[in-house]
Amino acid sequence: MQATTAATRDVVACFGEALIDFRAEHGGDGTRRFIEQPGGAPANVAVGVAALGGRARFIGMLAQDMFGDALHAALATRGVDVSQVRRTGEAPTALAFVALAADGERSFSFYRPPAADLLFQDDDFVEHAFDDVAVLHVCSNSMTAPAIAATTLQAMARAAHAGALVSLDLNLRPALWPRGVDPAPTLWQALAAARLIKLSAEEFAFLTGDGDLAGTIARLFAGDAAVVLVTDGAAPMRWWTRTRAGTADTFTVETIDTTAAGDACVAGLLQRLVARGIDADGLATAFEDDAAREDLLRHAAAAGALATTRHGAFDAMPDAAAVRALLETSR
Repeated sequence: MQATTAATRDVVACFGEALIDFRAEHGGDGTRRFIEQPGGAPANVAVGVAALGGRARFIGMLAQDMFGDALHAALATRGVDVSQVRRTGEAPTALAFVALAADGERSFSFYRPPAADLLFQDDDFVEHAFDDVAVLHVCSNSMTAPAIAATTLQAMARAAHAGALVSLDLNLRPALWPRGVDPAPTLWQALAAARLIKLSAEEFAFLTGDGDLAGTIARLFAGDAAVVLVTDGAAPMRWWTRTRAGTADTFTVETIDTTAAGDACVAGLLQRLVARGIDADGLATAFEDDAAREDLLRHAAAAGALATTRHGAFDAMPDAAAVRALLETSR
């Protein structure tokens, strides 16, 4: 069997949860109904990469129920490789009920655990799972219980050893963690193992705690990190490497639903990294080059902005033509 080379590493593999979002809609008579939509942060990123024309793979455990069937079909029909998806009858699909404020900002009510995605174990990965993987992307929602946290950390280590760029979007949802459990120690284990770290402003504040910004940045770079990116809705993104820092503008759009904006942003960035042939070793150099960094972050910001102009998660992911059009009209 021919060995996989860097030139053939072009898959963005996303590991973790896939779930069903039920988006609330209010009728004129005061009633409320919920629209079923596929979602889950790493699954959203996989769909986003595929929509942009990249090779995307979702790795995770889906339930053997009607929602698991729907998620499997939704991923496959959107061009995501589902060959490494596993199925179980031991737990149902996780559910999230989504309410939207007038400005499109979302809030969640989760029904998880139990959930099938938490049952994926290290031996569920296929042999040579990361041989063709350019990027492994994970989120902390697959770390809310000890067993799935261990699986996630092991996957990050195996992917890095295989030569993949390890990407982490913290995507912290405190309601998913057991009551009385401080997620910080587990989160910092994952942060230490990631090459690319994406945080929301709220997550950055959570990590900073006492307000020691410099200390938090130093701790983030004490691990494997080469780049830290912090998003804050429509406000400029902040970025750091070990030697440089700065901001990057976003795009002004008519926002109706922010549900998967962060995931679309990540998908735009990861797909652009792969398209430009930027690997784990070249990540910091790319971000320290002004032209390369601007190109990467404009693609990320454009994808994130466009996702807010549509309802849903999978359904909100923009395609390459939409991103290109926004970039061209916003020069």
